[in-house]
Amino acid sequence: MNYIWEVVGRQPTGQQQPSGADTIQKLCDRVASSTLLEDRRDVVRALKSLSKKYRMEVGTMAMDHLVRILQSDRTDTEILGYALDTLYNIVCSDEEEEPADDSEEEREQKQEDDLGAQFTEKFIGDPDNITLLLTLLEEFDFHVRWPGVKLLTALLKSQCAPVQSIVLVSPMGVSRLMDLLADSREVIRNDGLLLLQQLTKGNTAIQKIVAFENAFERLLEIITEEGSSDGGIVVEDCLLLLLNLLKNNSSNQNFFKEGSYIQKMKPWFEVGDDNSGWSAQKVTNLHLMLQLVRVMVSPVNAPGATASCQKAMFQCGLLQQLCTILMATGVPADILTETINTVSEVIRGSEVNQDYFASVNAPSNPPRPAIVVLLMSMVNERQPFVLRCAVLYCFQCFLYKNQKGQGEIVATLLPSTIDASSVSAGQLLCGGLFSADSLSNWCAAVALAHALQDNLTQKEQLLRVQLATSLGKPPVSLLQQCTNILSQGDKLERRGSRVQTKVGLLMLLCTWISNCPIAVMHFLHNQDNVPFLTGQISENLGEDERLVQGLCALLLGICIYYNDNSLENYTKEKLKQLIEKRIGKENFVEKLGFITKHELYSRAAQKPQPAFSAPEHMLFDHEFTKLIKELEGMITKAVLKSSEDEKKEEEVKKTLEQHDSIITQYKELIREQDCQITELKEQVASLSSQSETLQNTVTQQFSQIQQHRDQYNILKLKLGKDSHVNGLQPEERSQLREQLEELQRQNQLLQTQLTDRDSLITSLKAEATPSTEDSTSDVTELQREVELLRAQLQSQSAEITELQREKQELLRAPDATGPGEDRVCVELESRLSAQTAEAQKLKEEVQALLERKEVMEKELASASSTAAVMQTEKSQLQQELQESKKEQDDLLMLLADQDQKILSLKHRLKGLGETIEDEDDLDVRDQSDDDDDDDDEEECDE
Repeated sequence: MNYIWEVVGRQPTGQQQPSGADTIQKLCDRVASSTLLEDRRDVVRALKSLSKKYRMEVGTMAMDHLVRILQSDRTDTEILGYALDTLYNIVCSDEEEEPADDSEEEREQKQEDDLGAQFTEKFIGDPDNITLLLTLLEEFDFHVRWPGVKLLTALLKSQCAPVQSIVLVSPMGVSRLMDLLADSREVIRNDGLLLLQQLTKGNTAIQKIVAFENAFERLLEIITEEGSSDGGIVVEDCLLLLLNLLKNNSSNQNFFKEGSYIQKMKPWFEVGDDNSGWSAQKVTNLHLMLQLVRVMVSPVNAPGATASCQKAMFQCGLLQQLCTILMATGVPADILTETINTVSEVIRGSEVNQDYFASVNAPSNPPRPAIVVLLMSMVNERQPFVLRCAVLYCFQCFLYKNQKGQGEIVATLLPSTIDASSVSAGQLLCGGLFSADSLSNWCAAVALAHALQDNLTQKEQLLRVQLATSLGKPPVSLLQQCTNILSQGDKLERRGSRVQTKVGLLMLLCTWISNCPIAVMHFLHNQDNVPFLTGQISENLGEDERLVQGLCALLLGICIYYNDNSLENYTKEKLKQLIEKRIGKENFVEKLGFITKHELYSRAAQKPQPAFSAPEHMLFDHEFTKLIKELEGMITKAVLKSSEDEKKEEEVKKTLEQHDSIITQYKELIREQDCQITELKEQVASLSSQSETLQNTVTQQFSQIQQHRDQYNILKLKLGKDSHVNGLQPEERSQLREQLEELQRQNQLLQTQLTDRDSLITSLKAEATPSTEDSTSDVTELQREVELLRAQLQSQSAEITELQREKQELLRAPDATGPGEDRVCVELESRLSAQTAEAQKLKEEVQALLERKEVMEKELASASSTAAVMQTEKSQLQQELQESKKEQDDLLMLLADQDQKILSLKHRLKGLGETIEDEDDLDVRDQSDDDDDDDDEEECDE
């Protein structure tokens, strides 16, 4: 404090000491006017010492000065540390002060929080301040980095969303914060964990960035280094951060699974055989680890993602490890409860995992299935309430979409499979269903209802179950015993919670007989059931009983909707008449609608896990809420509709079915016609392609024939002028005859190929006859083109015949000798050889045309798509060409600007007296230097 008084000046003795505000004002003036770094450092140190006691004054007057210190004095780590500590003190509430009075403590704490929020808003009002703080975190010095981490954490706690937005848009902002986890100083690493916890709260974008910055790998390494579940608070912080990254973030969950991080979680749950030493921190760590597993397999996740995680947990042995904890002794109650919930969601809907769980046995003598052991806890009223809820949830998940498991549970109740020497799941459920504990009644009823969920076979099988009520009386069915308990209102009244038991039994009955006409018939066969339901619905009972009335209305509505009219006294029409006379349709619908308006119904419909704050709140099951939502509208319509409306509806339904069948036939016919049209279009396209190819070939052949004709005319003229040419040698004549025979054979081959092509065109025309008018016109046009082609080929054949005739005349000419004869013979042989080659070439081209036709037929299907792709590539190339031209023009402009700048700079240098040589001058100088070198060489030679 001596320095403070040196700054503000000592006051004379006897005068009033300066107030805190005055002192801070003078310090702010001093820090603003000081030119020496040492003076500013001392002033900031003084502000830091006053910032806790005079938080309001320092925050109001000194914040801007402190920010300027952070901007200007970046080279001095000591003053940066003082400034960051001071800012931290004014934006963070002082948690060390403990006022005596609780009300005063709450009031002052609220004021401190409000003050911190105000200063935080002021600091983040300029987003550059957060960017500056992120830049300072790159400083490795401990006195800068640690206060910076604490300050940013305090800002996030006070104003989370605004600070997150600034960090998200800051370049490399999240990456800089991730570097904190790699810091070798544990205090910075640990505070970095707290900072990232605040940063990732509720922000999916930041969560993804943090995850892809290798956060999972680093966090799992820290957990392993710190001792996994036996570790300290650091493990807890890592787990909390992992929960932030994975909860409600499907992208991160998929990345976690694909990175094989689920397999790395298995060692966490190796608790060992000695479970006596469970510290509070270990319980907390293991609880968070179990929550992390549940996040990956939560029912609210995408079904495919959950199934893949469940499969990975089974394959790596994580499920087996959890079942080991489940059956271990000495495990704390809260850990056991959370383990049961975790196993529930790992096996929910997974057939492989459900089969494995069914095979797990408890380490008892004799061994008992884990399901039986858990059900014992559920129906035991001495067990904790949360544990019983967890067991019920586990049993529900085991039966979820598991018809095999449902059959095994129901089989334990059937007379042929009951084993009196051991306790089965069915016996425990029946015992709980009829026990004196209302919570056991409800849990057992819901569990048995899940054994019947969406399983018609087991609903019918359960009708065979018979119960022995007392000695000397015949056994009754399980269905009848449930209704008997419902009708015994006086006994339920003595139990103290008759509503919970009634609701449980009614949910079981509704699930049992829904979509099962045989069960409906069994229920209506008892003459007392319908009067009991109508009496319950028509009575004016209290608020608690209105829910029971609604469920009774639902049960009676199911009896109407799924009634097959097999019982004459209780057909659909008679039951509706009974409702109208005894209850009233409007009153019935009102009582039915009360179910969905109940508050506990809305809670149960939110998620599958039964989460109740108290036992008396256990009234609805999640799966049963789905059944109510499905049946309520259908039952309302069925009750309100009259018999005439039903008949009309059936007639309309039949008519619609007939119309649907007619429409289906027309759709099939149209589909067949579309296929035929498509085939014909393909054939027309193929013929068009062949026509174009043949047309091109004819054009080429015509030009070649014209060339041969010209050459022949020239040769004929030469032979006419030469009077000495009157014959050929016998050997030459034989060669010419052979060549002529070869040309004739080629001509016959061409005629054969032309005939084959005509037959092909005729067959294609016959196939194309049932096509549409467009296809017929296309075929006609193609036929005309083919006729034209044939005419041209015939003209070619005539020309070849004419050539052969003239050749024969030449061969019949008298023999002659002389030099002119030899020259003409040579020319004639060369011409004939050329014609032979051309004929061979025509033959090859015809063969190529046939082969090309086959290739074109195969490539026709992909021609359209190839053309589209080529057009797209052409557009892309044109666009790239335009862009390239544009870039070239830009470069030329830049070069012109650069030349202009160079010229202006040369002028400026010349104006300043500098000697600047132009390029021409440089060339002249180089030339003169070369001349000098030549003169020197000549002198040396001399």
